[in-house]
Order: sequence, then C-alpha cells, then structure tokens
Amino acid sequence: MSDVSVSFVVPAYNEEALIESCLAAIMREISRTRCPAEIIVVNNGSTDATRQIASSNPNVKVIDEPERGLVQARGAGCLVAKGQFIANIDADTILPEGWLRTALTEFARHRDLVALSGPYIYYDLPKGGQLVTAGFYLAAYLVHQLSRILAGYGSVMQGGNFIVSRIALETAGGFNPDFRFYGEDVELAGRLSKIGVVKFTLALRAPSSGRRFAGEGLLKALLRYIASYLWTRLFKHPLWSTWLDFRHAPDACRNPERASNIVRQLESRGAGQVRQNSAEA
Repeated sequence: MSDVSVSFVVPAYNEEALIESCLAAIMREISRTRCPAEIIVVNNGSTDATRQIASSNPNVKVIDEPERGLVQARGAGCLVAKGQFIANIDADTILPEGWLRTALTEFARHRDLVALSGPYIYYDLPKGGQLVTAGFYLAAYLVHQLSRILAGYGSVMQGGNFIVSRIALETAGGFNPDFRFYGEDVELAGRLSKIGVVKFTLALRAPSSGRRFAGEGLLKALLRYIASYLWTRLFKHPLWSTWLDFRHAPDACRNPERASNIVRQLESRGAGQVRQNSAEA
C-alpha cells in the first residue's frame, strides 16, 4: 500500500505567471502538517514556460496531457496519483495556512465523507466584485444544505478547490470525459454523493484569481456558472463544450510571497492572454 496520504493534482495550461506561487503554497502546507504527500502538475499542452518552471522544482512530478481540457488534465493526474486522498487544486489558487489540516481533520472525524470542497476568495477583484462573489458562494452553500435536507445528499463542489477519497473517485467512475470545463464539478459531485457524503464548507476557503470575472464580466460569468449548474443537474451532460482562457501577463505574479500575501492587483483586461477553446482544440 502506498505511503502517500495526499496527492495534489494541479492542471496547468500556460500558467507561467502563477504556477510557482501555487506550488510554493502547497509545499508550505505539506511542511506544516508533515503529511506524506506528492505534487503532480499536469501540463495540458502549454506553449509557455509552465512545464519548465514546474519541472525545476524537485518536489514536483510533471506529466503531460496533450488533449486540451480541464477534466482531461485532472483525470490524467489522478491516474498516476498514489495518495489515499486527491486534492484538486487549480494553478491560479494559493492554499492558505490550515487548508490541509482542516481537510484531513474532516475526513478523520467523518468516516462517510468522500469529498470536501469550499469557496474561492477572489483576492484580485475590486471590493464590490469580492462581495458579489462571496454572496454567490453563500448561495451555493445554502443550495448544498437544502439538497442534503430535501434530497438526502449534497452536490455542490468547487472544481479547483476540493479533496476527494481516491477509492470513492474510482468507485464513482472517475472524471467524465464528456465534460471539459463547465459543469465537471457538478456532475462529479452528483455521482460521488451516491457513494458517501459530499461536503461543501465555508471553512475550506482558498484565495484564487478572479481573472475570469474581470475578463468576461462579473454578471455574465456568474450567469454562465448558474446556467451550467442547473443544466448539468437536470440533464447530466455539459451545456457548453467551449470556454475562454484568461491568463496573466508572464511577468505579473512571479513573486510567490507577494502572491501569498494577496497584495497584487489583477492585470488589466488587455494585459493577459485570451484564447477560445473547443472540444476539437
């Protein structure tokens, strides 16, 4: 049996501006808890220095998944993961102190728990945007609680901020390749909830970039997420197979301490990279 307790899987496409900060935060959490863990970065066809930056860290294993898609990258990472638990963390997310301890404590206390997730804190949005998105996650939490009360299970997860039992993930059939971006976490949460408890808690917050809201527009992005959630819950397949990538300028956030202290500002909309993706990309 593997001696790895937690496998961190980080999908990455053209994340040279943020991947170093993300990995540094994960390593700090591992060091604090002294938990046997591994870090797996899945290079999803990057054309920038993402792979080189991740590979330069001796504590990180880098694998390649050329087929574009968030789900495809997550799935590739999970296939090689050895941990009892798999923590799925997006490359623009910076784990705060206590994240891993909170997660492990929850699993130790609740034997029927199969997945634990929490909201993002969009540190680089204006205050108004932060309040709106905080309200969005509060609504998601309430929906999750109502689902548990009325239907007997909860099915809300944040795809880039959750940790799951590897056995439960395998029992549920893993990630659904019909999904590539939108709705993947909703669909997976629904299947996992048939195996055990899926918990969404405000105690598992994680700072992340609000670049998608800034680039696409706050209201438009929120409505897209809501529509995707409802469609996936009702029909069990994705509403959209295309998505936009929003990236920071390469030199925007290479200082891990600056990022972890959440003092940097989001690059102007024109400073980053935006690319249209599709199932054929």
